[in-house]
Amino acid sequence: MKGLEFVLAFLGGAAVGAIVGLLMAPEKGEDTRARIVRFLKEKGISLKKEDIDELVKKIENNAPVA
Repeated sequence: MKGLEFVLAFLGGAAVGAIVGLLMAPEKGEDTRARIVRFLKEKGISLKKEDIDELVKKIENNAPVA
């Protein structure tokens, strides 16, 4: 069971890291949001624009400053 928990924690961390990496990339916020929406749709996840904006704000507020 601990092995499964480790794998899930690792995958969750990797997903958060990927999102933070996208947000820190040198492209416009609109382009980044569009990339996130496309990625989520490919995975069968649909969110409203307001939900994406809220997620982006939370990540930006908690991301370390480079």
